[in-house]
Amino acid sequence: MRETTTPPPSPTIHASAVLVGAHAVLIRGPAGSGKSRLALALIDAAGAGGVPFARLVADDRTHVDAMHGRLVARAPAALAGLIEVRGLGIRRLPSEPAAVVDLVVDLAANDAGRLPHPAQCETEIAGIRLPRLPVAPMADALSAVLAARRTAPGTNQQVSG
Repeated sequence: MRETTTPPPSPTIHASAVLVGAHAVLIRGPAGSGKSRLALALIDAAGAGGVPFARLVADDRTHVDAMHGRLVARAPAALAGLIEVRGLGIRRLPSEPAAVVDLVVDLAANDAGRLPHPAQCETEIAGIRLPRLPVAPMADALSAVLAARRTAPGTNQQVSG
């Protein structure tokens, strides 16, 4: 009789994920840095027409899997469709079961700069290299994410001002 083995569970990381358009934004940061707040702001931006579509994938804990050269995010079963809203507690929202990540946002990032070095704008998760947006503590993360979605990279030459 041949034994079958179950694949090990995918790693779970301390992050939230929101499907914005066709791909997900993975939001990392220390406790209290605003991961859930940014997730809700992205979903609200879709309701206001700021982005074409946004839906929760996972809040606080996210399973990540490398599949066919892409990083796929999904919520642990017990947390699917749930998000923490400060002052209200745990709330339920419509959610997507999984989404391909194309941007990692690091909140309260100590290496966030006005003109980041290209090495700061990339990260690797589960062997997959992804664009990274480091956001300084107390900075407007929503504006930075929307700008990352709406604009193309330029040059990082010094500008005065």
